[in-house]
Amino acid sequence: MKIQVALMVGAMLLGGVVVAEAAGNAQAGKNKAAACAGCHGPDGNSGNPLWPKLAGQEAGYIVKQLADFKSGARKDPMMSGMAAPLSAADMADLGAYYESLKQSAGTAAGGAALAKRGERLYRGGNAEFGVAACMSCHGPSGKGIAPRFPRVAGQHAAYAEKQLLAFKKGERKNDGEIMTRIAFRLSEQDLKAAAEYMAGLR
Repeated sequence: MKIQVALMVGAMLLGGVVVAEAAGNAQAGKNKAAACAGCHGPDGNSGNPLWPKLAGQEAGYIVKQLADFKSGARKDPMMSGMAAPLSAADMADLGAYYESLKQSAGTAAGGAALAKRGERLYRGGNAEFGVAACMSCHGPSGKGIAPRFPRVAGQHAAYAEKQLLAFKKGERKNDGEIMTRIAFRLSEQDLKAAAEYMAGLR
């Protein structure tokens, strides 16, 4: 009986170690992120609106995207090259680091009418085309639902729109085609409106 208890405790401790390793080390990630700063900013907030802000993004989502870039499931010449040498531990560390950072405030610069249209889509979807509300996956405030659905609040509108269009055109397919089906049913103006609204979420 004592042996069984000892084995169970040992397994639980070992499981805790595995979970801790899987979670990543933010300090180690900070050191590894030096190569990422040129595009994503020294604080994870990219200066170029076509490149994503990583600050505050859920770690598991970052890990999945890096793994997809490495495997080719998600296509991008620059990111595929950057992800190629990364180990699973590297990805976990980078995810932990970027999740620990504070995202800069986003802005919806496309005008009140466009943002209002985006709000209707985000909060109510489009019943005519069978599109669920964006918040059903990304949360009412856009913080995401870990680890599958990313934070969209405060993201650059230009980057979000670019990704939505890539889903619509079938150029990006690394999400089990959930976003592909949704984006395909919406107009480009709808996607632009959603991106604008999400940029202003806090």
